[in-house]
Order: sequence, then C-alpha cells, then structure tokens
Amino acid sequence: METKIHRNKELSVVEALIPILFLVLLLGYNVYVFGDNALSGSNQFILLIGGAIAAIVGFFNKVTFHKMMEEVANNIKSTVGAILILLMVGALAGTWLVSGIIPTMIYYGLQILSPAIFLPATLIICSIISIATGSSWTTSATVGIALIGVGGALGFDLAIVAGAVISGAYFGDKLSPMSDTTNLAPAMAGTDLFTHIRYMVLTTVPTYILTLIIFIILGVNTESKGNINIGSLLLDIQNTFTVSAWLFLVPLVVIGLIIKKTEPLIALLVGTLLAAVFALIFQPHIINQIAGVQTMTFESGYKGVMNAITGEIVIPTPNKTLTDLFTSGGMQKMLGTIWLIICAMVFGGIMDAIGALARISQSLLKMAHTTFGLFASTVGSCLAINITASDQYLSIVIPGKMFAKAYEKKGLAPENLSRTLEDAGTVTSVLIPWNTCGAYQSSTLGVATLDYLPYAVFNILSPITTLIFAALNIKIRALIATKSVTE
Repeated sequence: METKIHRNKELSVVEALIPILFLVLLLGYNVYVFGDNALSGSNQFILLIGGAIAAIVGFFNKVTFHKMMEEVANNIKSTVGAILILLMVGALAGTWLVSGIIPTMIYYGLQILSPAIFLPATLIICSIISIATGSSWTTSATVGIALIGVGGALGFDLAIVAGAVISGAYFGDKLSPMSDTTNLAPAMAGTDLFTHIRYMVLTTVPTYILTLIIFIILGVNTESKGNINIGSLLLDIQNTFTVSAWLFLVPLVVIGLIIKKTEPLIALLVGTLLAAVFALIFQPHIINQIAGVQTMTFESGYKGVMNAITGEIVIPTPNKTLTDLFTSGGMQKMLGTIWLIICAMVFGGIMDAIGALARISQSLLKMAHTTFGLFASTVGSCLAINITASDQYLSIVIPGKMFAKAYEKKGLAPENLSRTLEDAGTVTSVLIPWNTCGAYQSSTLGVATLDYLPYAVFNILSPITTLIFAALNIKIRALIATKSVTE
C-alpha cells in the first residue's frame, strides 16, 4: 500500500512500450535457441538487457541513473521475504525427502488416489489447503510436492498435475481471508474484506466448477495410461524407506502454524527442522547413505542432514520412476530462481522509475469509454504489470490506485475493481516465467512455467470470466445501490 507510482509526463506510450517490445522479442529468440535451458542464465541476462533499454529510454526523458537504481534497490528489497522463503522451501524439500515424508505421502496416495480421480482430487485437496492457509506458496511447497510425486508414479504428465496443483492453490489464495492479496485488493479499491470476498465468489465459483469439470475429463481420459504396477511401486517404497503414519505430523504442524497466522518463513523453518529430526529417527539408513558411512554418528548424521538441506541428493530405488521422483536439489536448486527474480526486479524497477508502468496504465484507462472497456482496461493493466514489473502485488497496487476514481466516476461500486484486480492480477502472476510467482512455482514443483501454463485452467479462465460478466452486465454492482444498502 506504500508503493509509489512514478509518473513521467515527458514519456510517450510508444517509448514506454519500447523496452517491452525488445524484451519479448529477445526472450522469444532466446527460448528458441536454448529451449528449456533458457532459465539457466540466458533469460536472466535478457532481462538485464531489457532493463538497459528501459534505462536508455529513461535517460532521453530526463530520468537520472540514481533514481533508476534507487527504484531497483527498492524492488529487490521487496523480494527479500520471497527469496528467503524460496531457500527455505528448498531446504524443506530436501528434509521431507530424506525423512520419508514425501515417500510416505506417495505411498498412501497411490493406494487412495486412482488415475481416474487423481486430477480432480488434486485440485480439491490443494483448494482446501490453500483456503485454510491463505497461501498458494505454502500449498505447493507441502501437498503440492507430494501430489507431483503421486502423479509421476501414476504415469501422468507432470505439467498437467502442476496445472491442477496451481489451479487449486490459487483458488484458495484468491478467496481465503488470510491471504495477503485478498486483503490487499479491497484496500486498494476502497471496500472491505468480506464484501470483496462475497462479490468475488460470483465469478470464482463458476470458474472453479468449470475447472473441476475439465480436470475430471482429463482424469478419465488419462485412465488408459494406468498400466503401472502399483503393487510393485508400493513394495519398492517400503524397501527403501520406513513408511509410517507418524511422519504426517510434520506437514500437519506446518499447516497448523500457517492457519494460526505464523509467518510462512517461520513455519517452513520449523517444518525443515522437525523433518531433519524425523529423518534421524525413521530413516537412519538413508542418512548414512547420503553421508557415505555405514554407522550412524553425530558427525555423519549432521553431514547427511546438511547435505539434504543444501545440495542435490538422489535416493536410488529398484524402480527408475521412483528414483527420478526421489531427488532433491535443496537450497542450491533455488539459486537459479533467485537469480531470475533479481534480474526481473531490475527490469521492473527501471520500468517503474522511468514512469513506463504508470504511462501504460494511463493509456489503457483512456481507452475505457464503456463499462466493459473499463473492466477490460483493468484486466489489461494487471496483465501488463505482471509481465513488466514481475510482481504480483504491483499488479494489484498500481491498477488499484490508477483505476479507483474511474470506477467511481462510472458509478460502479469499489468491489467491482477489487474483484477484477484479483481475477486478473493475483491468478495470472503464476503464468509469467520471470514473475516471482511463476519462478517460485516452477522451482518448487519442478515443472517449467510454460509447460504447466496450458493446464493452469483456473488461472487462465479467471480473467476471461470477469470480462464475460462485464460484457453481459452480470452482477455489476452500482455505487448508488451500495450506498443505499449501507445507509
């Protein structure tokens, strides 16, 4: 809410779009050349090139280098929490593997979730967890990782599974009163939290039902691939890990802490440390294997746990599918994502400093001659800022501040704006590879953003639904009607 919007009267719309045009062209060619390896470093450098082009535009429009670097520093500072969470998610993934938590989840999941119901069940499970925790990030880092493992063992394309996880995770992130974006959107628009949630349900529930139907169809059609010997997989898991229901205590503690509004970073740290203790108790043979020793000692236990937390580990099994699943990169795996986020913040910071973000939003606002045009401009602004600023919160804050008066002048209640900010800003951030949300989910779930994008059904349909409602004038609340009710 304290974010400043930098305006620059001397900057034209064409100049504001120049860095974006170059960025899109360069990223497109870079992905063409490097393919999936583009995120290994070349995309990061392209973002810096995009920032340099934006800086050149800024110099021609009397923006100082100091001002641009100051905004870059502010942007990077705002991502410190996300970076620390990323590192902790890497640590948690490592300890949850060596402790047997993830294998145990997969073991029971294989027995409960048949291929026919797996995808809709994944959507529903992630929806429930995200509603309870208010966090799509925590949902993906806990049950999301386990469901990816179950889906892989059942023979599903992991991109489809990731799409179901993300669809469910962002459903809860969007509706839960404990979600930061759910609180931020009404604050920006000028309405209260529960009015915002009630009004948002009108577009969210139909979108969710359609999403559920699509995943039911995908699940039924994928059943023909269920030629995997589940009994053999279960036996291999049992022979590799000590499977115990007691291991579920750790994820339950983490989810409980989040529900109790404990800071996610603290909850993830507790989950990592508890899992490390459980690893020493339940899986000493795995720890010995990682440490390269035969007998457990304090030193070997420490070494095995620290290797799991910080570096790449592979737990070999008789089954190649399980061996591929039982790998973890620890904190080290997250460094590429952190690199990407920092470079994206450089580009976004310079774009903000030169006034490009404000100019783009203003231009979209000028196109809003009708009610539908106003909603469409809001959606377009949220998408543009998710792409350029690479930050979910800015995609809510900047359009929220820029469009609030326009909705009032049109005689529209502020909850129209807050709902649109969530429908277009919150859920689409995860579809951008260099956005903090897209980079996080890709690293956590181990699936490239562009791979899971076509299957993130809820996230794709949400802005479309809000535009359909606006075009057909369905549940568009007038400002006067709102005032008469409250008076």
